[in-house]
Amino acid sequence: MTETQALIENRPPSVATILLERVEATPGAEAYRYPVPAPSGQGPETWASLTWGQAAERVFAIAAGLVELGVQPEERVALSSATRVEWILTDLGVLCSGAATTTIYPSTNAEETAFILSDSESRVLIAENAAQLAKARQHRAELPGLAHVVVVEEADAVPAEGDPEGWVLSLAELERRGAARLAAEPGAVRERIEGLRSDQLATLIYTSGTTGRPKGVRLPHDTWSYMARAIQATEMVRPDDVQFLWLPLAHVFGKVLTCSQISTGHVTAVDGRQDRIAENLRVVRPTYMAAVPRVFEKVYNGVATKAREGGGAKYKIFRWAAEVAREYAKASQDNFRRTGTTAVPFGLATKHKIADALVYAKIREAFGGRLRACVSGASALPPDIGYFFSGAGIHILEGYGLTETSAASFVNPGEAYRTGTVGKPLPGTEVRIADDGEILLRGPGVMAGYHRLPEKTAEVLESDGWFHTGDIGELSPDGYLRITDRKKDLIKTSGGKYVAPTEVEGRFKALCPFVSNAVVHGADRNYCTALIALDEPTLMSWAVEHDLAGKPYAEVVADPRTVELIEGYVQRVNEGLQRWQTIKKFRLLPRDLDVEHGELTPSLKLKRPAVERRYQHLIEEMYEGAREA
Repeated sequence: MTETQALIENRPPSVATILLERVEATPGAEAYRYPVPAPSGQGPETWASLTWGQAAERVFAIAAGLVELGVQPEERVALSSATRVEWILTDLGVLCSGAATTTIYPSTNAEETAFILSDSESRVLIAENAAQLAKARQHRAELPGLAHVVVVEEADAVPAEGDPEGWVLSLAELERRGAARLAAEPGAVRERIEGLRSDQLATLIYTSGTTGRPKGVRLPHDTWSYMARAIQATEMVRPDDVQFLWLPLAHVFGKVLTCSQISTGHVTAVDGRQDRIAENLRVVRPTYMAAVPRVFEKVYNGVATKAREGGGAKYKIFRWAAEVAREYAKASQDNFRRTGTTAVPFGLATKHKIADALVYAKIREAFGGRLRACVSGASALPPDIGYFFSGAGIHILEGYGLTETSAASFVNPGEAYRTGTVGKPLPGTEVRIADDGEILLRGPGVMAGYHRLPEKTAEVLESDGWFHTGDIGELSPDGYLRITDRKKDLIKTSGGKYVAPTEVEGRFKALCPFVSNAVVHGADRNYCTALIALDEPTLMSWAVEHDLAGKPYAEVVADPRTVELIEGYVQRVNEGLQRWQTIKKFRLLPRDLDVEHGELTPSLKLKRPAVERRYQHLIEEMYEGAREA
């Protein structure tokens, strides 16, 4: 048995056990960093730290507090909060109490929050603040099983008229009760941890979905302990890493990062405020970070915009450097595949060195200057964006997984990463491609099923453990997976031709620095069209240079000069497509797509049906009087 096999096959039944091992091994090592506001706004905020020993003390107090509230093993405790250190501590507290965490995005509206609380039969809700408390209070009559709401922000833990006695309490109070319970019964939490089974429910994550009610994905303890050990075995993260964690922890991608950290023992700096990402990168100076593709697209567009604002010469240098970066990345990756080294031809290396001094070094500094690798997941990263960052020294390791597979089923392996693929399966995960191209997965990371939905479970999970992902892909001879599209998103035109919309959309986003989102349409139509949303900061910067300064965004979008600008990029994209893939017509949307209007999921995935429904009139307009094309 290899060392990797032993690490995975001998894994503990739960991440709670891995936490005990971590605390025993490195109690005084730094575990978490988190921002602390200055009192009364006096001066800038600072960052505080928790050692593994200190973190465990709080986790055990929370777990004991839940036991004191009467929470039983496998009962659900819901958690509705933005990404912050308390999210991690309370989630671990729930696991150590033997209960299961129901994750809820803080952006979820009151009605859907109530549905999740009801469907999951959650006994306790841990709410970040007054806004999250208000959602539960609004629907309290429909939630007779919700016994308590624990509020993280102590000042917001205020009972209201009509609340049952003891229904609202603060997280600090829960920890005080837990500490008292542990003083009287020191082994209370350890007994719960020792009683955990690998098949016991640990987490219930509701998929956002594109239509209808979300489905609860049941993930037992073993999925997380497997993920922790499998990611550790890949050496993708190291004990001396500093991770910057800002992703939504209600999402499976964020959640898996907390598990792998405990197994590896590195430091994680936690702050989910997206408007602080750029500043936090300079302060934290991470060596490792995970993000969704939209973040890298925005960074690329921002760099291109600054170069354009600097004048023609500066923009010309940037465009040259961008092409050099892509050429360098492709050459070094191709050579590594053949020879195991990243050497490139002398002339290209010389150009790259010049471009590095002029452009790339500044980009790396914007990421903190120490970034060893980034992991990108949740949706596809346009290859041209990936090659650009690779050539600039920001190594993006694309990965792949679903909520139903505990997030990480594939990841690119370190130096051997290949842009445009999602890498190889994690140790212990099996993959095969069905006759119709669908990716099937089997392994310890696969869910137990959908909560209270056996018929839906049977549709995707075979009796022998193979899970149908709904994604189309292809495997290289040496095991690298490339995702080509969602099975249900493939377009078949009225002429019988298949089009992968995400491929066309990805090409457009990589080529056009002004685009934020694009939705290609064409199912049962005789040609393809696109709805295009533009990136507001980039567009408004361009507007200043074209006598449109001071005009509102919607007016700039509607201006004929803007339409002409985007038309040029559409034509350039079409040059690289098959005739039936080309975008014959497009419409610019009056605003960007967003989560609030239900057009993007909280992890920024496109809700294609929702967008098409909202802008059906624009789609029909593009097909009025259409003839065969």
